[in-house]
Amino acid sequence: MDSLVSNTPVANPHGSEQFKPNTTVAVVVACQDKFLLVEEIEQGKTVYNQPAGHLEADESLMTAAIRELQEETGLSHSPDHLCGIYYYYRQSLNLYYLRFCFVIELESLASCQPQDEEIIACHWFTLAEIKAKSAQLRSPLVLECIEDYLSGKKIPLSHLKSNL
Repeated sequence: MDSLVSNTPVANPHGSEQFKPNTTVAVVVACQDKFLLVEEIEQGKTVYNQPAGHLEADESLMTAAIRELQEETGLSHSPDHLCGIYYYYRQSLNLYYLRFCFVIELESLASCQPQDEEIIACHWFTLAEIKAKSAQLRSPLVLECIEDYLSGKKIPLSHLKSNL
């Protein structure tokens, strides 16, 4: 007789003891020396971020990046490569983040239609305009990811492995 397979997760004896940072994805969208940022409200303040969000259960990093880009901008593109993997502690929230930042290079500026109601608008900014808004960036990672992209940092997508 065949044994039945259950979809119920098996308790992990190490789960409650292990540290688990918030895993997020972000996308640097670059075009004609401009970068696509989304405008949103966080804790009552207007902030700017790359299209970004949390990895969901049963989702690969690449799928999460494509989903977040679609939800926050309405654009449907696949990343070209990663510009970095970032481990970041946000003291104001007492949270740790593990961020995988993808890159998409477009040939022409695209108009956006955010699907996520939390996104107020999308903007194409130059590096100088982003630096001028540094106090309004959701985190220092926004500028750091762009600067890593501009410095030529490239991690091939083939380096990401998933069994999902």
